[in-house]
Amino acid sequence: MDLATSFGTRRLLTTAFVAAAILCASTLGAKAQQSTVADAKDQPYAVEYYYKAKWGHAEEFLALFKKNHYPVLKKEMELGRMLKVSMVTPRYHMTEDSRWDYRVTIVFKNAAIANDNFDSSGIIKQLYPDQETYKKEEQRRFQILDAHWDLPIKDVDLDGK
Repeated sequence: MDLATSFGTRRLLTTAFVAAAILCASTLGAKAQQSTVADAKDQPYAVEYYYKAKWGHAEEFLALFKKNHYPVLKKEMELGRMLKVSMVTPRYHMTEDSRWDYRVTIVFKNAAIANDNFDSSGIIKQLYPDQETYKKEEQRRFQILDAHWDLPIKDVDLDGK
């Protein structure tokens, strides 16, 4: 074997070894990522829902929320879809551009359930036989909003690396 053939063989073997190492590392990385995703399926998943009512309508919004929406959320908790529903309001005022009146935090059983397009119409029909009134009040609840946004959140492990 001459020097050029030996160099070419060595180069081919080195390339094959590097390619095998990269393939092995990417396979291990993919398996680790799949494991993390599988573990996350069983982790609680929180979403914050912010509501900014038009001036003077925050109490009306709250009354309609408690009457028509909160009972639906409680039923979903009974079904095991949600672990917790809570609401907070700021103690002091904010500037108008950053103002919100209520933040509802829903902790779902997991991310899959939070994003599964659950149809709550059966629950709504059961809880509110007078659908006409229910629909008018829900329409009003959203008419008196200036803004509404949803924000999925995650915990930050401050003690971890």
